[in-house]
Amino acid sequence: MSSEEPKSAETSEDPAPTANISNSQSADAKSPNEPTEPTTGRPRRSTQIGEPPALEAPPFTPATGPVWPEIDDQHPLFQLEGSIKDVLREADYDEVYGIRLDHSGAFHNKLILQKFLRANANDVSKARAQLLETLKWRKEFQPLKCVEEVFSRERFAGLGYVTLVDGVPDSSNKTDVVTFNIYGAVKDPKFTFEDLEGFLRWRVGLMELGIQKMNLKKASTAIPDFGKGPDPYQGIQVHDYLNVKFLSMDAHAKAASQKAVETFKQYYPETLSRKFFVNVPRVMGWMFGAIRLVLSKETIQKFTVLTYGKDLAGELGNGVPEEYGGKAGSLDSMGETLRVEGESRAVGTAAAGDSKVEGEKVQDKVEDKKSEDKDANHNVNEKLADS
Repeated sequence: MSSEEPKSAETSEDPAPTANISNSQSADAKSPNEPTEPTTGRPRRSTQIGEPPALEAPPFTPATGPVWPEIDDQHPLFQLEGSIKDVLREADYDEVYGIRLDHSGAFHNKLILQKFLRANANDVSKARAQLLETLKWRKEFQPLKCVEEVFSRERFAGLGYVTLVDGVPDSSNKTDVVTFNIYGAVKDPKFTFEDLEGFLRWRVGLMELGIQKMNLKKASTAIPDFGKGPDPYQGIQVHDYLNVKFLSMDAHAKAASQKAVETFKQYYPETLSRKFFVNVPRVMGWMFGAIRLVLSKETIQKFTVLTYGKDLAGELGNGVPEEYGGKAGSLDSMGETLRVEGESRAVGTAAAGDSKVEGEKVQDKVEDKKSEDKDANHNVNEKLADS
């Protein structure tokens, strides 16, 4: 993550700094020392974890950078761009998802604004209002700093991992960002969730880490207009309920869940492509199925409920961790976590200590979960909304 602090609105009129070289198909500029592909002269792609998804991109020259498709003055994106100077001045802040906004009409400005338009069905007024509130919140909360914070090992070790998964069926991306939320790693709900602000900073940090892996600063493919195709810059969320008692929900966990839902709904538009609920008892699967009858088509398409974790490979391919039926190694060996006390954030080593998720143990406990199916009872609507 860049150490450069976001600009205030007073200085946002300056051109945004040029992005560094991308390892995707195209880039804003190329370092003279960067190894290149012999036929294209572009930087070679890296396959190391932590690098952004490789996305299809239109051709452009290093001198011009990526180019957004032409739009007329009646287009919602053109209209929203026309108000950006006033929005930045009012918010006194200019950063969203690590992108510094200005009123230059640059490609990456449009990328962010398009997300807000899509989230509001091209309603310019609503998109503007949400953008303004997001900027104000980011100025106060400073979510980028959450990624570098050191969190309590006892509270958060093993609760969340960010992974890169290749070959997801029907995805337009070569590699997708998949975040795993491991609710079974919570040993004491009150201890983990009672400090609501502390939990939210951890959960926002995990979200920001996932967004960083999308590497929006080096994006080169325009996001389609609302209703015209998928946004390639979105992540997949997996919520694992193995060993979670569904009979009751701790009040602190409920409050934390509701706060996270509100935060992501308001301040993180168009960041989720699909959400999977795995290791959900059968009876809860039936209830999720009933709820689908009252959900919108768009919402239904994003949610999938699986009784067994290993069935996830059937949805996301063999690139998922072995605990979920894949062939990519264990979750703690391929996932990246936020830093906890006593360890640095590492790729390929979960900073989880004794709480780490161990692939050989996860499915051994499935039989225990089966016996709990008949006792399962919880608020389905909250689980559907939980981010």
